[in-house]
Amino acid sequence: MIKKGIFMQESNNIEYKEALRRAAALCSRQEQCSSHIMEKLNHWNISEEDSQRILGLLQEEKYLDDRRYATYYTRDKFRLNGWGKVKISVMLRRKGIPESVIKDALNEIDEESYFSACAKLMAEKAATLNEKNLFARKGKLFRHAAQRGFESELIHRILNKDLAE
Repeated sequence: MIKKGIFMQESNNIEYKEALRRAAALCSRQEQCSSHIMEKLNHWNISEEDSQRILGLLQEEKYLDDRRYATYYTRDKFRLNGWGKVKISVMLRRKGIPESVIKDALNEIDEESYFSACAKLMAEKAATLNEKNLFARKGKLFRHAAQRGFESELIHRILNKDLAE
């Protein structure tokens, strides 16, 4: 028979110290944002006052930092998932990250590698297309890059550069 342990009572009321321990453990394992920790605290039925105290303490002790989270998130989504700045920005906004922090995180992406990543994405897609009509082909390439979150002016620049060559 399995004993009810600390992790079995996920949605029951838990005390302040236990909630602080759990939140710190979450932040220790993986970079977290304030809104995710707040969701967890709400899920654990922690009072608003205690939730604010826990967030403040985690930020003071450097367990939780939205600026650091945004930087890591941006770097990972660009390098590993091939996302553009538009998609990264939207996802960070959904997580409640302030606009100034998002802007700073996006500015850390090297412009040359960003341009190269978009061009590479479009070249890989172009190699798979059988479309002969140039207008339709460009439309498909544009939509593909835009769905990945790249800016329309960058996509147009790449499309026009390829046509000029």
